[in-house]
Order: sequence, then C-alpha cells, then structure tokens
Amino acid sequence: MMKPIPRLNPYLVICVGVFAVSFGSIFVRLADAPALVIATYRVGIASLLLWPLGLWHDGTELRQLRRKDLGLALLTGLFLALHFATWVSSLDYTSVASSVVLVNTNPLWVGMVAPLLTGERVGRGMAVGILISVIGGVIIGVGDFGLNPAQAFGDLLALIGAIMAALYILMGRNLRRRMSILAYVVVVYSAAGILLALFALASRQPFSGFSQETWMLFLLMALIPQILGHSSYNWALGYLSASFVAVSLLGEPIAATLMAYFFLGEGLTPAKLMGGLLILTGIFLTAREEGKNWLT
Repeated sequence: MMKPIPRLNPYLVICVGVFAVSFGSIFVRLADAPALVIATYRVGIASLLLWPLGLWHDGTELRQLRRKDLGLALLTGLFLALHFATWVSSLDYTSVASSVVLVNTNPLWVGMVAPLLTGERVGRGMAVGILISVIGGVIIGVGDFGLNPAQAFGDLLALIGAIMAALYILMGRNLRRRMSILAYVVVVYSAAGILLALFALASRQPFSGFSQETWMLFLLMALIPQILGHSSYNWALGYLSASFVAVSLLGEPIAATLMAYFFLGEGLTPAKLMGGLLILTGIFLTAREEGKNWLT
C-alpha cells in the first residue's frame, strides 16, 4: 500500500532546505557578534516572524496542544538550542569545513538511536549510504582538523552539536506525525530562542551595540537558514524517515565549503571535491532506499 503523497515533493523541499541551511556558517563568520547572541537572534527573530502566521493558520491547534506534545516540543527546542550553542561557538575556534563536517555526523547518531525513538529501522542500503556520506564529509574536513588545543575544542563543540542535532531531528520525526509544520516550528523555535537568550545572559554577552551589517545578518540568518532551511526539513520529517533527512543534510558541507571558498577565501582542494562526490553518492543510495519504502 502506497503512503499518502504530499502536495510538494519532499525531495525537492529537502534540496531547498539544504541549500538555505548552508548559508548559516557563512553568515556566522561574517557577523561581528558573540556566538550565543548570534544564535539567539537567528532563532528568536525567526520565531517572532512565524508566530502571527502560526496563530492565523493553526491557532486552534496551538491552543489545544496536548500537554505531552507540548512538553516534547519544548524538549525538542532544548536540543535545538544546545545544537546552536555548541555549533555556532565552534566556529570561533575551528574552520568552517571542520565545523560543518563534524556537526553533520548526525546521521550516525540518528541511525543508532532511530530504532529506539521512532521505531524506524535502518536497512542495509540506508546504512551503506550513511557510511559513504559520512566518509565523504570527513574527507572534506580532514585537512582542516587542527591539533592545537583551540581547534580541538572547536571540533569537540561541533561534535556535541551533531548529537544535539540528531536528537532534534528524531524528536521532530515523532512530533511531525501529529503536529502541523507551523505549530511545530513556532513552539520549537520559541523554546530554543528563549533558552539561547538565557544562555547568553548567563555568560554576560551583549545584545546591542552591533553594526548595521551585523543586524542585517541576524535577519538574513532568521529568514534563510532558519525559516527556509530548518523549516523545510522539519516539513519533510512528516513524510520521510529521520535517517534520510539526516543524510540529505550532508549536502551542507558541499555547499558550505564552496561558499567559504568564494566568500571567505578558505581553500578548495581535490580532497574536498572527492569528499563531495562521496556525499552525493551516499545521498543517492539513501534516496533510492527511501523510495523503496514509499511503496511498502
């Protein structure tokens, strides 16, 4: 029996989401502000922009959310806040390539935990695709992994960010089966924004005094990588497995590395091109496996 087909093609939506999310690390590098403040404004502005639309379109659902679903959505917001707090902070210590590669090891964590949280088993074809994609991601970033303490700390932060992202994706997969996309992102982004603001206040980071260019970057981060990017694959979680969505996000290191080359002057090497080819191969294999699941 075929599963219900959504009005939009989930694979196309995922592609748009990956492209949009890839701008995140570039905007972070260009913004002249502390890491936690950047993350706070990114998610906070996004949630403020989405609340009026959420109340207008899904106000009844938001008012009638079950206590259990509300609690799980708030927990998901915590995982998102911790993901941003660690990942954005990592960019202060390590390269864009290393940070993005490590934070996108989340398919490994999703694959290991998915059977427990979502009941979705990772088949052999999906597992092979995950492995090939992660190897490609490591090849992209291996030349940038540093041995000095500062870079090692940044790499550790990015790895923690990957685990938090995996939990965020898995929780989203469960909740999106019961919640509309607008209701889901409004609650999750709001919770994450409030928590990030508290983290920034606790570390005494300033919320004002930035240049006009940095304020514009805050807005762009909210609109492009957050509302367009994150919301695209949060929408796709209602139709595609958490493992496939996680693997598809490995397209981000390819786009982010290319953007870092053009906008930040970071090196583009044959190893990074080879890694990108492996990532695309892994995404193709997992997409083919996901396609088979649609027919069962």
